[in-house]
Amino acid sequence: MTLAEIVDDVRGQEKTLWLLNPTHGTVAADARAYFETQNVRVTVERTASGEPVDCVMLARDGDPLVTVQVADLVALMTETPRGDDGLGFDDSAYGDLLCHLKETTFTSYDTARMIEVSKEIEDRAWRTGVGRLHTGFQRVSNMFDQIGTYAALGEKRLDVHTYGVPDAEPPAIDGVTVHDRECHELARSWFVAFDGGGHENRKCALLAQRQDGADRFYGIWTYDPGVVDRILDHLESTYGRIARDM
Repeated sequence: MTLAEIVDDVRGQEKTLWLLNPTHGTVAADARAYFETQNVRVTVERTASGEPVDCVMLARDGDPLVTVQVADLVALMTETPRGDDGLGFDDSAYGDLLCHLKETTFTSYDTARMIEVSKEIEDRAWRTGVGRLHTGFQRVSNMFDQIGTYAALGEKRLDVHTYGVPDAEPPAIDGVTVHDRECHELARSWFVAFDGGGHENRKCALLAQRQDGADRFYGIWTYDPGVVDRILDHLESTYGRIARDM
C-alpha cells in the first residue's frame, strides 16, 4: 500500500456519531464543530418511542463502536482534553469514545500549518529521546532549512531518516540517514512519522499529499499506532531499512 493509498484508506473510514433523542438543544451543532476534523459525521435520530433518551453511539459502516450518554459527550466537548503536547486527543479521560478517534483529516493545510504539526511530532521524538523518526522533505534541498533541528535530533538515541528527491547534494548531519531517490511518491508526499520509542501512546504521524498546482496539502494527522506502523512499514520496505548504529 502506497503512502497515497494509506491517506485515502484512513480518510475513507468515516465514522458516524448518532445522537439518539437528544434533549440538549445545541449538542448536534456543538458536536459537528468539535469533530469537524475527525472524519466524523454527526447525525440526529429521533425514534417513535422516544427511547433511548440522550444516547450517543459511534459507529463505522453501521457497526457500533461505543455507546455513551449525551452528558458525557457534552462534558468532553466542554473540557476538551488534549495530549500532553497538544497532539490530538488525550485518551486518559473519555477513553471509551476517544480511542476510536485517533486521527485528524484535513483537505487544505498550507505550508505554515504543515510545519507547525511537523514540529510537534519532531518535538515529541526529541523529548522521548529514543525510537525511529522518518521525515519526508519532498526535495533534498528542503532539508537545509532544518539542519539545526535534525542535528539536535541526531544527537539523541533516535534512528532518524530523511527522504527527498535528489535536487541537491544531501547535507551531512551526524546521526541522520538520508534517502535520496527520484520518485514521484517522495516528491509529492510530506510526512513525519515517529514510532513512539517503545511507547504505543507516543506513536504519531503526519502524512499528506500535495494538491496539484498548489502549495496546499490534504492528508491525515494521527496517533493511531496501527496507522503509524503502516506508514513506517511502507517506508522501510520500499526505501530500505538502514538502522543507526547506537
